[in-house]
This record gives sequence, C-alpha cells and structure tokens, in this order.
Amino acid sequence: MNETSLENIKDIPAGEDKPLIHVAPSPHIASTSATTTRMMADVLIALFPIMCMSVYLFKWHAVRQIAVCLGCCMAAEALFAAMRGRRATLADCSAAVTGIILGLSLPASAPWYIGAIASFVAIGIGKVVFGGLGMNIFNPAMVGRAFVMISFANLMGASAYEQPGLGIDAMTGATPLTALKQAGSMVPLNDMFWGLTNGSVGETSALLCLIGGIYLCIRKTACWEIPAGIIISVLVLAGIADLAGPCSGYLVLHHFLGGALLFGAFFIATDPVTSPVTPKGRFVFGVGIGFLVMIIRLFSGYPEGVMFAVLLMNALAPLINRWTIPKTLGED
Repeated sequence: MNETSLENIKDIPAGEDKPLIHVAPSPHIASTSATTTRMMADVLIALFPIMCMSVYLFKWHAVRQIAVCLGCCMAAEALFAAMRGRRATLADCSAAVTGIILGLSLPASAPWYIGAIASFVAIGIGKVVFGGLGMNIFNPAMVGRAFVMISFANLMGASAYEQPGLGIDAMTGATPLTALKQAGSMVPLNDMFWGLTNGSVGETSALLCLIGGIYLCIRKTACWEIPAGIIISVLVLAGIADLAGPCSGYLVLHHFLGGALLFGAFFIATDPVTSPVTPKGRFVFGVGIGFLVMIIRLFSGYPEGVMFAVLLMNALAPLINRWTIPKTLGED
C-alpha cells in the first residue's frame, strides 16, 4: 500500500465505514475450528462403532490388538519426543488415532508383539524421522503394518486369519477375498455388509465403515473426493473383470464390500498429511488407489491390496499436487 492510498483512507468523512486492510503472507483464509485435536476427535468418534463391532466378533483378541497398538503408539510418541528434546503432543490425539487404525488393520490372531513392533515403526519411521506431525510422506499406520507384514509373513498372511481353535466363529473360515481368490467361493453378501465375516479386526463391517466415513465427510474432516475416486475406480475395474467372468454381478459387490476397501477409503487414504491438497488431485489420488487395489487383487498373489496401494500413492502425492495446481484468476 502506498502513501496516496493511506491519505485517501484518512480523507474519508467521519461516521462512514473505513476499509480495514490487513497485509499478511498467505494463506489468507483459515478456519480456527479445524484444529488437529478436533479432527482427530472426529476420527475417534467415527471409529467407535467399528471398534464395538470388532469386539463383538473377535472378543478379547480385538481388545488386545487395539489396546497394545494404542498404548505403544502413545508410548513411542512420548519416547521419541523426549529423545528429540521436545514436548510430547499426546493431547492432539494423532498418536491415538494412528494406534487405533493400526490395531484395527491387524488380524485378531496376531501376537501382541506384532502390534508393539508395528506401533513403534509407525511412529518412529512413519512419522518422527520426517519431522513429526504434518511432515510425514507416508501414512504412519500403513508403514507399521507393511513392516510387520513383510517381517512376519507367516503371522500376517492369509493363514493367520483362520484360527478355529480360538473358539471364535468369525475365525473358522477364510476371509471373503481369500476364499474368492483361492477357492473361487463367495461369502454371502449380507454377511459382508453387516460384518459377520472374517478379516482384519476393523475391516469386516461395510455398513459401519460407510456410516463412519460419511460422518467424516459431513464434518469435513475427510474430503469426499478421495473415497469417491477409490470406489468409482474399483467398481469400474471390478465390473470389467465381472463381465469377463462368470460371476454375474457378484464380483463387483464382493470387491466393494470385502476386505479393507471401505475402511481404507475413508479412514486411511483420507489422511490430510499424506494426500494431495487440490480437489482434482484428491480425486486422481483416489482413482490411483482404486486402480492399484484391483491390480493387486486380480493379478498378484495377495488377496488384498489397500495397504500397498495407499503407500504407493502417498509417494506420488507431491507430484499430483504439482500436476493439479489450479490456475490463478485471469490466467490463460
């Protein structure tokens, strides 16, 4: 602002509204309500019904997984903060959300030390080494899960989900996607919708994942473009595979309701730190995740692909941001 502008403002007659001009660096629009604590609280609220369903299905095994991952993630946050000479930020609930999502992504039969190792890797390698909250490139919970899945393949593979000796009905058979991939058999869609199937602790109920995800989108804690891109991409590719096979429409619904698709689409892929910031970029990001999920499910040896798809697209998020920069006003 120059001196002439200031003089013009001073010359405005008394009683008339004077323009309030503040000069500051961007960003110029901010919402004081969108704090980290508020967003993490929304995620915890959305996860609560899923946690209740997991306890109903897997009994104390689910409680153990969630408790171990929650406690170890918070302990790791405090430990690494102390090692860096900083104050632990446990009150923002970000470590708690990471721990609960990690616990819900593990099989109920996994030993306690699997969750403990995954938690320290999630916070240490997935978050702290990049500088802490808001600076990590990859989703911390998926970093921890990927580490233990590769390191303890026999305890995290398809066979780990089938544990008839534990006396839990949900764990007497294969997961829906494993049964489809290995035996060509299909779990009843009704069971998959309500969540009365085997799987990771928190991925079984499609209904509760949808309810929690819609709540997050309404609260604007999660952006709708990412889950929309994932779901559309999966439905299109599963539909093409369905037309090429004898499933008569059921394959699409199995890929939509089965596995960690809906849990990952709403609770993992929408992490604001590791996803693009532009609306177009978010949709592209979601489409990419859905594409990779179906490629892994159809053509690899893994029955599930959400974790790998999210991590791969996390690595591409900075490029997607650059490719989808919106044009400034007046730009050709």
